[in-house]
Amino acid sequence: MNILFLCTGNSCRSLISEAVFNHLAPPGWRALSAGSQPAGRLNARALQLLAEMGISTQGYYSKSWDALPVTPDLVVTVCASAAGETCPAYLGPVLRTHWGVEDPSHVVGTEEEIDVAFEQAYAILRGRIEAFLALPLDELVADRARFKAELDRIGALLPA
Repeated sequence: MNILFLCTGNSCRSLISEAVFNHLAPPGWRALSAGSQPAGRLNARALQLLAEMGISTQGYYSKSWDALPVTPDLVVTVCASAAGETCPAYLGPVLRTHWGVEDPSHVVGTEEEIDVAFEQAYAILRGRIEAFLALPLDELVADRARFKAELDRIGALLPA
């Protein structure tokens, strides 16, 4: 099962999601990330945070959804549409859900405030991914309507 974490720039939130998912995923599940307008580089602060968490980003890069090596089975958008940010719409016959997260790379403030924003985004995404992986995935793959409902429910979760 291939999961695409999609955002506009593919430099921060979608990268964090891809790396965390692949770090925690069971065999047979794989995450990719991409952007509709990729930045062409990964966010240095996101890379540093992932390294501090012991999560590899080796081989990851900012890429367009036009350059995917496989067709995803599921697309998770992670941009924060509530903040006026336009999420790209993946145009394929796949299951879709939205897990909006504010972009920590847009935070302006002290180094500490920016670090906190990155840690919050990481915590939200990791919490949602852990909730996803706790689902009875083998059952849900065969029941698209139930799977979609569970994915949408997870998208509303914030970390405890």
